[in-house]
Amino acid sequence: MVYTPSAAEDAVEPRRAVEGTYALVEYVPLGEAVARVSCTGKTGPYQRQVERWLGLRVDGRQSAADCRAVRAFQVRQGIKPAIGFAGPVTWARMQYLSARRNPDAAGRCPVRSHPVMCVDLSRQLTWVQKGRKIVFGAVPIRSGRAGYRTRAGWHKVYWRHKNHWSTLYNTPMPYSRFFSGGQAFHGVYGCLNTTVGSMGCVNLSVPDARRLWSVLKKGDRVFVWGRRPGT
Repeated sequence: MVYTPSAAEDAVEPRRAVEGTYALVEYVPLGEAVARVSCTGKTGPYQRQVERWLGLRVDGRQSAADCRAVRAFQVRQGIKPAIGFAGPVTWARMQYLSARRNPDAAGRCPVRSHPVMCVDLSRQLTWVQKGRKIVFGAVPIRSGRAGYRTRAGWHKVYWRHKNHWSTLYNTPMPYSRFFSGGQAFHGVYGCLNTTVGSMGCVNLSVPDARRLWSVLKKGDRVFVWGRRPGT
């Protein structure tokens, strides 16, 4: 048996995240950050992917022209520090932009007549589709870290708790929708762009979790696939 929130409790909206919580902060070499270089000569871990996305020559080596192109993209997207380093935040932003209109272009999420919450661990994105229509997202997520991977396969939302508080980790879990044991979709009051993942839950920004609340209902199906980078 699970706790059933009262109507009065569900009427209370969780607090909003403070301004700047979800800022796009890139992981750059420490020496470059300390020196405050304007354009790095370092080759980032996603150099080839970023080169390909920007239509540059794909050789996996940073050049002055590469740096200028990457830096221009970072400035447009508000990624800081914008020094042209092809890091995980820059690449994640590119994947998000590519997925906005048609996140399931590769056909990885099963098409059903009912809503399906699609969770792509490899791209760290989630969306809801009904048939071939996208009814929510795609939006960025943070899934489980190594040793606490978000469980793949089919699941079902079995409990919703808008103002949930984790007694295990002593932290708020606003707009929680549990789908596999203790794993849930929920908002977080911290940055999603961390190299370390969650403890298994699928984390969203609080605004995205709030928008999802009216879309993802008890009994709705969830499909998870892929693998979070680093796990």
